[in-house]
Amino acid sequence: MVLTFFISFAVTLYMKDSSFFDEIFSADEQIKSRGAPEIKTLFDEQNNQPFDPAKYGEPSDKKISAVDDKNFSADETPPQPSHAEELGFLDTLNTMTSIKPAVDEKIKNIPHYVPLDRMSNFLAQAIVSVEDARFYKHKGFDLIGIARAIFVNVEAGEIQEGASTITQQTVKNLFLTSDQTFSRKAQELVLSMNMEKDFEKEKILEIYLNVIYFGSNFYGIYDAAQGYFGKEPADLTIAECAMLAGLPNAPSLYSPYVDFHLAKQRQLVVIDAMEKAGVISKKEAESARIEEIVLVR
Repeated sequence: MVLTFFISFAVTLYMKDSSFFDEIFSADEQIKSRGAPEIKTLFDEQNNQPFDPAKYGEPSDKKISAVDDKNFSADETPPQPSHAEELGFLDTLNTMTSIKPAVDEKIKNIPHYVPLDRMSNFLAQAIVSVEDARFYKHKGFDLIGIARAIFVNVEAGEIQEGASTITQQTVKNLFLTSDQTFSRKAQELVLSMNMEKDFEKEKILEIYLNVIYFGSNFYGIYDAAQGYFGKEPADLTIAECAMLAGLPNAPSLYSPYVDFHLAKQRQLVVIDAMEKAGVISKKEAESARIEEIVLVR
């Protein structure tokens, strides 16, 4: 599965840049993305540090290593780790068992954390419809989504579409930076699979909605609902949910405070996706499209 993930990105990068093989064999070469918006995370400063599950008090599996458990005498020198063992994402892969203590610790530090049952039911449905339609079918990453992104990117000759799932976006916001590097994407993949083992889908959605960036310096659904509409998350209409659900894709571009026309266009895309997914009726979709959006400022 991990191999498939890297092959997917390899094919896309090769179509864009003939120096692909030079890039893949160098450490942390940037995965190029033209015109990508700035993506912020709630824990930017903390996420610049390597993720270490041990510091959260959860015992980790024995690390896969050439070094045995045998004791070395004072005059013996243990064998040195290979180059592969020094790579951060391989360390994560070898040592991590559960990330639940780490996630729980992060959640405690999120201001105005809102449980899923205190949000509008349409909000989660809107997010899933437009961000990750196969959310309830995959286990953290989506091979079909990856294949679709490859097709789009190869056809365009450049990276135009990503394949990150809601789970991947959640762990990225909790633990990683937004750097588009191979090692960071590998960490994201491993963390996502562990997130899916430790949490139910609804809890992952809840965490996602509380950490994702909604533009205009609003992190999490409480700040976004209050900052854009002056409402509690539970009181949002379908039209408002759709507008908010459209923002994480490119928050610095789609914020209605930045470009209301662009935000409205994105909202219509979300409403169409919700109708197509069957989470709202045709009548509800029509009403949402024409509903007046009233912003706080």
